[in-house]
Amino acid sequence: MLEELLRAIREEGAVMRGALAAEIRAEEKSGPEDLVTNYDTLVQRHLEEKLHALLPQAGFLGEEGLRAPTGDGSVFIIDPIDGTMNFSRGYQRSSISVALARDGQAVLGAVYDPYLNELFWAERGRGAFCNGRPICVSDRPLERGIVMFGTAPYYREIAAKTFALGRALFDRSLDVRRSGSAAIDLCSVAAGRVEVFYEFRLSPWDYAAAGLILEEAGGVIRTIEGGPVSLTVKSSVLAANGTAWEAARQITQEVCRIDP
Repeated sequence: MLEELLRAIREEGAVMRGALAAEIRAEEKSGPEDLVTNYDTLVQRHLEEKLHALLPQAGFLGEEGLRAPTGDGSVFIIDPIDGTMNFSRGYQRSSISVALARDGQAVLGAVYDPYLNELFWAERGRGAFCNGRPICVSDRPLERGIVMFGTAPYYREIAAKTFALGRALFDRSLDVRRSGSAAIDLCSVAAGRVEVFYEFRLSPWDYAAAGLILEEAGGVIRTIEGGPVSLTVKSSVLAANGTAWEAARQITQEVCRIDP
């Protein structure tokens, strides 16, 4: 099934990559920063059709809807375009994310960046890969690392602590980055390109696939409060390689006033 799933994702990435600016129609959902485009809907529909053919009993949880499973509880968790605002503006930092979960745990995950033609994937217990080559997190400490973060723009009430933590981590690292696609950021940690990622509120489809890829690459992903991330409800995310994890966790606890 893995090969068929990866083929489906590549096919939909070609749809994204071939989109013309004049063809992209964006609509606001909860506000001007929360967009859905006709391509989000199109890509998700295509993926559901193709994945349903691979695993008919599976349910679907995605940014554009939910369908309950009818068989063993398997659920595909889909973000058809992670980084919709980027996509709608022609800023080419967006991805397709698909995870397969069973019993509340991701067992397979794939993230495709169609603009760099990078396809990341992992199966639980079998390692992580990018375009067929094994990947692993770096061993750089926070002081020699790069931090990526998301601003959770739909929730402006948490902006102050988002940027307070960004400043604290900037003071202890080489630099900070923001791409606008949590899935790409987490895969960047997995591939050893950066060392830490955080965001105070994400949906399961933002991190389900990339979180598994990160873990299989040797990294750590937890909530900012220290617990496991959820595949059913929104969650905060703190992720890092094993070397930078403890320092990032301690700084996060101090800034957010979380008891250890």
